[in-house]
Amino acid sequence: MFELVKAGGLMMGPIILASIIAAAIFLERLWTLQPKRVLPAELTEKVWRWVEQRQIQDKHIAALQQNSPLGRILAAGLANRHRDRSVIKESIEDTGRHVVHELDRFIGALGTIAAISPLMGLLGTVMGMIRAFNVITTAGVGNPTLLAGGIAEALITTAAGLTVAIPALIGYKYLRGRVDGLVVQMEKEAIKLVQAMDEQGAAVALQRAS
Repeated sequence: MFELVKAGGLMMGPIILASIIAAAIFLERLWTLQPKRVLPAELTEKVWRWVEQRQIQDKHIAALQQNSPLGRILAAGLANRHRDRSVIKESIEDTGRHVVHELDRFIGALGTIAAISPLMGLLGTVMGMIRAFNVITTAGVGNPTLLAGGIAEALITTAAGLTVAIPALIGYKYLRGRVDGLVVQMEKEAIKLVQAMDEQGAAVALQRAS
């Protein structure tokens, strides 16, 4: 294996480093973006119960903010529960943008690695071909061993770049799809919360009127 890396030339170092970073990003995001960590199932039931029973307190909101990304969004709505619907929606949307930004963290870097890895492999290919032509210029075609070194460098770096780029691209697309799915679910839960608070407000107003 070491001999293969050595034969690949100068660009093998950056390509290997890119592969390590890509793997680390994918595994970290895979752990962070677990549905149970972003959208705890018991969380929404607990919040609806607080709303229905009118038991919302500041300590509940503070606990929600520390619970999960969904908890932060719901906490933003509950913190403004006594204000107009437009203010509630604006606070939820603002918090949602911050949450989505955090969910997207490092995914763009994974896409960048998928894009530049073939280019690094191509650069290594060009360097290998230059080396091969230099051998032809100085020693002619009579020494196949020296000529083969430049050709091997060209082929190995191309293969290495593609070997890193293909899994990185697949991982990028997968994580992007997972984030999009989680965002849709959080939007649904936020809409349910706004509707529940609207219904509660209407019920309170009806009781006062009667």
